[in-house]
Amino acid sequence: MMKKENKLWRLIFILPVIIYVVFLIALPLIYIFIISFFKSDSYGGMINTFTLQNYIEVFDSVYIDIFLKSIGIASITTLICILISYPFVIFVSHKKAITQKILMTLVMIPFLTNSLIRMYGWVVLLRKSGVINETLINTGIVHEPLSLMYNSFGIIIGMVYTLLPFMLLPLYSSVTTIDKSLLEASSDLGASKFKTFTNIIVPGTLSGLFNGSLMVFTPALGYFFIVDILGGGKIMILGNLIKNQFLTARNWPFGASISILLVVITTILILIYRKLGGKMEDLGGA
Repeated sequence: MMKKENKLWRLIFILPVIIYVVFLIALPLIYIFIISFFKSDSYGGMINTFTLQNYIEVFDSVYIDIFLKSIGIASITTLICILISYPFVIFVSHKKAITQKILMTLVMIPFLTNSLIRMYGWVVLLRKSGVINETLINTGIVHEPLSLMYNSFGIIIGMVYTLLPFMLLPLYSSVTTIDKSLLEASSDLGASKFKTFTNIIVPGTLSGLFNGSLMVFTPALGYFFIVDILGGGKIMILGNLIKNQFLTARNWPFGASISILLVVITTILILIYRKLGGKMEDLGGA
């Protein structure tokens, strides 16, 4: 009798999660998958006829270029986040516990503000009449405004700013688990900071590094609002392409096919992470 009551209570507790997953994730995804095989008519509607044309069209050279550009921007964003995060988390890990908490809290504070507002803040900073250009001109460093936005440079700045915490947090969690005695032994034996970093810190944080890279790379493929604001509509990535197909071109089946391919890419990355995650943890433990 008690076992039945326990199962009932467990079901009651997990029911909200089940409802959320089924109605807000599974069913919409199934719907998108189904309509990706439909045809689009001239008036923005859908014709219930099975076709693979949408998936064939995705491999047109125009869309391949968008795929490659999206991967390029996401890769550069991920690399910059790694280069910024490692020095920061190593610096934080050597501080007192209370200082670590304060510094990591400061990392999370930007999340209290809407992402769009923060992006428009970058517009104020990066535009030709913005704070950065005005400062550079007034100090004589440059004589004419620099093009800091409405290009790939501005987009990458926005991506790094938005996604950096997703790299910092996993790396910080990994760094704090490294045995401090290993770092002390490395220092006592005369190893350089570079050797300590490559031989102890990197192997000990591989799982966090891959996890952070996944959490940065995947959203960077689809954050269309950053590209719209800081790219000025001049650059197209997968997220913008999908949004335009649904809202502007009104070609829902083609937009759905691109969405499914993006889901496939994300799934492959997650599977790679799950496949290599255990090996990385073993390397870290070694």
